[in-house]
Amino acid sequence: MPDTAAPAGIDLAAAQRRTVRVLAAGQVLTGVAFGATLSLGALLAADLSGQEALSGFATASVTLGAALTAIPLARLAGRRGRRLALTTGNVAALIGITVVIAAAALRLFPLLLVGIALIGAGNAATLQSRFAATDLSTSTRRGRDLATVVWATTVGGVVGPLLLAPGELIGASVGMPPLTGAYLFSFAAQVCAFALYVLVLRPDPLLLAQRLDRERTASALAPTPEIDRPRTARFAMLAVAASHVTMASVMAMTPVHLSHIVAPDAVTLAVGVTIALHVFGMYGLSPVFGVLADRWGRIAVIVLGQVLLAASLAVASAFSESQAGVLVALALLGLGWSAATVAGSALLTEATPLALRPRRQGRSDTLMTACAAVGSVVAGVILGLVGYGGLALWAFVPVALVCVGAVVVGARRSSPAT
Repeated sequence: MPDTAAPAGIDLAAAQRRTVRVLAAGQVLTGVAFGATLSLGALLAADLSGQEALSGFATASVTLGAALTAIPLARLAGRRGRRLALTTGNVAALIGITVVIAAAALRLFPLLLVGIALIGAGNAATLQSRFAATDLSTSTRRGRDLATVVWATTVGGVVGPLLLAPGELIGASVGMPPLTGAYLFSFAAQVCAFALYVLVLRPDPLLLAQRLDRERTASALAPTPEIDRPRTARFAMLAVAASHVTMASVMAMTPVHLSHIVAPDAVTLAVGVTIALHVFGMYGLSPVFGVLADRWGRIAVIVLGQVLLAASLAVASAFSESQAGVLVALALLGLGWSAATVAGSALLTEATPLALRPRRQGRSDTLMTACAAVGSVVAGVILGLVGYGGLALWAFVPVALVCVGAVVVGARRSSPAT
């Protein structure tokens, strides 16, 4: 959204600060739910199916759920605002958590996948929070505002996996099925996020941005219309989707791989700590990448993300039998994802006029999550054939595609904004 004066009675800067704070708080809460799903999904899938090769279907289901609902949620946001879209995602996640617990109790693998897919629908709304942070943002702060909301996921995303052990104790005390206790915390967090969005996300940032855009268009002093740059937008979608595929494919198989190289009585702790460190890498330094994206340019930070992803894959391949090596690889994997996602999302937003943004943002999230769903299933097959180290080598393919795309787009553009 270009810099402009707000209508009388509206402090646009204050509205944006409030929006970012509310979205950040919501990310903390929803991150708890998703962090538990990341950690437990593969283990539950392997347990209920009886086949480790099917463990990747958990991540595939959560990403497929997000893929199927990203565009409908984006269209809902475009028509009715971000508040309704976000709370719809909360409701889907709450239903999904309930279904997952029921599936574990009934030992029904297909029902588990349905529940995880519904949690993925909630995650689709969570992903769109980063775009909501840019609805009222100025061009000089877009990367930082987006990254601030992404960063807030650190708290919930790190705490979620660390709640596995206490969640199991609480769950066992109330008769819950094994590996589902942590979902009690997830359910409570989603309820709190729902209440936060309903009561506090006011004014709705997208509806206000649309109002400002209409008033500028009707004004005799309206500025030059925003330029649509579809080629740049397509590259941004590629960068975000390919980086997500790389991250999701390796991350999804890590709990299963750790169960082979760690003592049986230490698997839950090892998985929780590893995923927590990975999630911290995904979100903890996102404000840094946001500042770098504003200063260095979006494409430069996207490339930095690919360098970090490549380093992660190299470590995972070389030290696949070392728990410490897997920890380092997963931390680097999260950092690379963070750099590429923050910069790619900012690039997509500024390459797209406001009227087209919700639709294009929804398409981007659909592409990202759909590709990751396929990648997670394929990753399970690759893991069975060539092991964890071989999987890391295969994951270099999407990294190479983004690097080639960056060279092509960079050669066409000379604007410092990108």
